[in-house]
Amino acid sequence: MGNSTTATGSSASADATATGVAPRTTGHSKKARQAPKGTSSGSRASGSGHAERVFLVQTAFAELGGSAHGPGEIAEFTGLDDSVVYRILQSGIYQRIFERVDRGLYRLRTSAAQLAFTALDHRLDGATSQTVLRELRTATDGGLAFLYMVAPFSGAQRQCIDMAVGDSDLAELGMTPRDVLSVTRSLRTGASGRTILAYLPEVLQQRVLAEPVPEQAGPGVYRDNEALAQSLAEVRDLGHALGYEECMAGWNSCAAPIMWDGSIMGAVLLLKLKSVMPVAPDSVIEATKEAAAELSRYGAARPSADQA
Repeated sequence: MGNSTTATGSSASADATATGVAPRTTGHSKKARQAPKGTSSGSRASGSGHAERVFLVQTAFAELGGSAHGPGEIAEFTGLDDSVVYRILQSGIYQRIFERVDRGLYRLRTSAAQLAFTALDHRLDGATSQTVLRELRTATDGGLAFLYMVAPFSGAQRQCIDMAVGDSDLAELGMTPRDVLSVTRSLRTGASGRTILAYLPEVLQQRVLAEPVPEQAGPGVYRDNEALAQSLAEVRDLGHALGYEECMAGWNSCAAPIMWDGSIMGAVLLLKLKSVMPVAPDSVIEATKEAAAELSRYGAARPSADQA
């Protein structure tokens, strides 16, 4: 594909089976949603119908993007009556779920983030990720294995939280702290960045596509947004991405998504010198996808053995 690309010729269904990740399409319909089954728009909220409406309003904030929204915009997105949305927002302010930021505009409070942190607690520990990354390194004849997760405080970005590089000194390999903290932070660059970006909501994808390409990016980075968007579709179809000198000159990569409860949480990245891996062989692709699938299984919501 010129810059960097995903592999071709694989079936989406086979990759979904291998990774546990089902291909999905970007975005969501902007049309008004239907009211929850068994209720009519504007009817008195009660029982499970009311709970569904509250969840719809909360979800709208996440899927619409932006900093704040009014009741009318949320009502159009969810298919709920304006008055129903307004009552939910007012109740949510009292319950510290929403906050009013301007006349007629609301946003989620930081307590929503606290709920997310609680949900993620104990999903994955350092010992587990190290074991999986070391096994990936062994399976790929000394490849450099990295674990990237969605950065919680910096918008649509990623953060390297673990790695297995043996006795390698990243500086000797030509990787500076600036590379790790700037170039690889962007979801525009690298196989792991595009892998995460491929499964984010369309509103976040558009935000990333509007960002400039990092100045320190490698020669293979996608600079054309249309080509970048096409690569995201391929990532979803294949369940992995291949990168050719996207972040740094002389390095090629393979990445696969980590999904928890149907949401993208991060990606496993396997990095090798271009001289050693001009094209990623099937063995590297499958090993990377298996590592990501293993970390996805650890993060899946399921009761522990003593709770079953």
